Amino acid sequence: MTESRAGWNPYWFWAGVAVVVIALIYLFQAVLLPFVAGILLAYLLDPPVNRLTKLGLGRGWATLSVLLVFAILLVGVVLLVVPMLQQQITELITKTPDLIAALRERFGGLLALLRTRVSPQDIAKIQEAVGGHAGDILGMVPGFLAGLLTKGLALFNILSLIFITPIVAFYMMRDWPMIVATVDGWLPKRQAPTIRRLFVEMDQKLSGYIRGVSMICIILAVFYGTALSAVGLDFGLVVGLLAGLMAFIPFVGAIFGFVISVGLAFAQFSEWTPILLVAGIFLLGQAAEGNLLQPLLVGRQVNLHAVWIIFSLLAGGAVFGFLGVLLAVPFAVIIAVLVRFAIEQYRESELYLGESPPGS
Repeated sequence: MTESRAGWNPYWFWAGVAVVVIALIYLFQAVLLPFVAGILLAYLLDPPVNRLTKLGLGRGWATLSVLLVFAILLVGVVLLVVPMLQQQITELITKTPDLIAALRERFGGLLALLRTRVSPQDIAKIQEAVGGHAGDILGMVPGFLAGLLTKGLALFNILSLIFITPIVAFYMMRDWPMIVATVDGWLPKRQAPTIRRLFVEMDQKLSGYIRGVSMICIILAVFYGTALSAVGLDFGLVVGLLAGLMAFIPFVGAIFGFVISVGLAFAQFSEWTPILLVAGIFLLGQAAEGNLLQPLLVGRQVNLHAVWIIFSLLAGGAVFGFLGVLLAVPFAVIIAVLVRFAIEQYRESELYLGESPPGS
């Protein structure tokens, strides 16, 4: 991608395109959520549509069939799980004061021992520091959630997601080959092969990550919810499902589930065996995720660092709300591929080699 003639620099052109895209997302973020959700849904469901078209079914009918099956499965899961979740969440809110009292009683001896070893002044400082930081953290949570809701659902409510998202997904899946062909025809002739290679790499990494992580979240949610309920942990279903669904943020889902579940286990059980079983469930889940699910479903070729994913999700949520969370991973993949390409170009340049590049 070298400069083809005086006054024309493709790097500045594509940088300008990126700036325009980000500016448009910022300007129209209030109405983009159902459209972005529809595009991501189409991206997830495109493989079965392609398989059906290879079997001879028309692309429109294949798209409609896949969407109908997905909708039936989604409604079935909602009707099956939501009533149980609603009941457990209501009970958890009601019993929260009793759980806190049980934990205080359980660890009362440890606190008494701490008071005998630490001076009252130091205890007061610790309580003040912990209370202040806890208050700050608890104060940030409602603000963060409110920001996600206000930025992500400013002009659209849940009905917009229900009705607009499937329509967008349908047309994106049905017309995807035509869209790809049209965009491919817009590519500059000299840079087209390089751009196609970069897009193929982005697609491989993005599809591998999104589809793989989605499967991991579902598997872990089912495993955590079922295992915690089998152990007999109160509210195990809701905590397990939340921990599994939060697994798209590396380590956060496991840490959240471990801390909440072990705390509930200490408040509920007087023996150590069920408490250790609860802790073991999350240790087993984390081990299975790192050693089995990630290599099998995501693959080594995706090569997206956990820190980069966490940063992109937090940054996207802070800037664009829930819309930013949906866009975070695609943008993270695009930036990662472009940075690796820039490094490749740098290593072939005169600046790195200290001499004129080959063929110059």
